[in-house]
Amino acid sequence: MGDVDSPSYPKTPRNTVNRYKPRAKYDYETIHTIINTAPILHVSFATPDPSDPFPALLPMLGFMGSYSSPDATPSESLDLYLHGYVSSRLMRMGKTATGEEEGMPMTIAATHFDGVVLALTPNNHSYNYRSVIMQGYAKVVEDVDEKLWAMERTTNSVVEGRWEHTRVPPNKTEMTTTQILRVTPISASAKIRSGPPHDDRHDLKDEKLREKTWIGVLPASIQYGAPIASPDNRAGDVKSHEHITSFVKEKNKIGEEKSVAAASE
Repeated sequence: MGDVDSPSYPKTPRNTVNRYKPRAKYDYETIHTIINTAPILHVSFATPDPSDPFPALLPMLGFMGSYSSPDATPSESLDLYLHGYVSSRLMRMGKTATGEEEGMPMTIAATHFDGVVLALTPNNHSYNYRSVIMQGYAKVVEDVDEKLWAMERTTNSVVEGRWEHTRVPPNKTEMTTTQILRVTPISASAKIRSGPPHDDRHDLKDEKLREKTWIGVLPASIQYGAPIASPDNRAGDVKSHEHITSFVKEKNKIGEEKSVAAASE
């Protein structure tokens, strides 16, 4: 992923990784790619109820992009778009934040699980992973064209090319009940672990321990199974729908390759 000379988020006390610093990345390309390839984002925000001390946390769909520059790459400055229902608490709070100078503060997390790392001792077991924590200010997207663009990008982020194979554009009810938040990132950092286990030197010298204990990595990735048609499906066999079959084949291949590569890096 990105290098030290790439455009990056500035390091601040808020986003600087303190433990295992070599695993940290701050460049746009690494961070935005992890978010754009994560199937689920977790969004945390403070609630308006002063009697509730706990922040809310929601799993959501989202993507990094630029409405003003739709062809912008992950290595450029991008906004985060989140898709939700108009009457949800988060979207209602985002609506009230539109008049504020910055918007509603929130933290977003994205994680990929690439493998289980098995070591000689329980303490040195680990996971291979790619993760991002991002902070930013959110406002509701009011412009209809930008909202429609974000809805299309969200759909295609789930299955590439899916939008054009469905009933589009959305009808009035769908446009009204769907809400899009645009998050302007303020800070972010990625943390990545890859490679085999890192065992202590004294354990590696213990031949009896090494002879009885298998060590290494169990690669892990999301693998999509054979598509199962809905009882209401009238579009024939899925084999005639290349955007679905190609998606399954490509994603499974990429996922397996990444997890295997992470085991030896």
